Amino acid sequence: MKFLEKMLAAERQNQTLLCVGLDPEPQRFPLHWRGDAGRIFDFCAAMVDATADLALAFKPQIAYFAAHRAEDQLEQLMAYMRRVAPGVPVILDAKRGDIGSTAEQYAREAFERYGADAVTLSPFMGFDSVQPYLQYPDKGAFLLCRTSNPGGDDLQNQRLASVPGQPLLYEHVAALAQGPWNLNGQLGLVVGATYPEEIARVRDIAPTLPLLIPGVGAQGGDAATTVRAGWRGNATTTTGSVAVNSSRAILYASAGEDFAQAARAVALSTRAALVPEAWSRTG
Repeated sequence: MKFLEKMLAAERQNQTLLCVGLDPEPQRFPLHWRGDAGRIFDFCAAMVDATADLALAFKPQIAYFAAHRAEDQLEQLMAYMRRVAPGVPVILDAKRGDIGSTAEQYAREAFERYGADAVTLSPFMGFDSVQPYLQYPDKGAFLLCRTSNPGGDDLQNQRLASVPGQPLLYEHVAALAQGPWNLNGQLGLVVGATYPEEIARVRDIAPTLPLLIPGVGAQGGDAATTVRAGWRGNATTTTGSVAVNSSRAILYASAGEDFAQAARAVALSTRAALVPEAWSRTG
């Protein structure tokens, strides 16, 4: 099954747009594991168990593993997710952005070593930084487009005088991803929940691409506004899917023995807030 097909199947199966971000910080673990990096797998596996039937996707952030020399635990976690939640795609949040043989190695890392279904990429070295990932036709790649950080304005919101129509840079990235770069229908875009008007603009430019939308929860993005801006479809068919990511609000809902149950409760409430109007009208 290709990545986008798997994402749409998970949306239908779990009736959800929620992407659960896996950003393990040992210093924020439950008190009985606090500060123990050897428990990264155990903590993340508990999150997977608590939310697998609520999630459209899981999104482990590679830096949170690498910083603690826990790449082996990430491999273990990836295998665990494939085993216990085979219908939920996994997006490896790596934000790679190199070219040539180096990009080929990063693609091998994401798709062969870790077995991810999709990966996040920085496209600002051009198509050369994207093409090696497209050699894996069943996999997906989300390109950074309009990110949720304030500093994104430094580049993404600048106008390109040399391009017909003088689009903003993020608009140009969206157009390339919807058009000439999307050779095998593998591309999606990362758009931050803190900019709902720009989510809507990206959706106008790229009406069919999946959007990965971080920033709901601890970063302050509004769930309902995000869905209205980005999701397109009707009661039975999605024409423009979104995966709305929440990480810290779910992972660190409690520091007690009930941490997994508390995470599930937050995931349930977040999923409920992300219901498209087309779904809610069907009852």
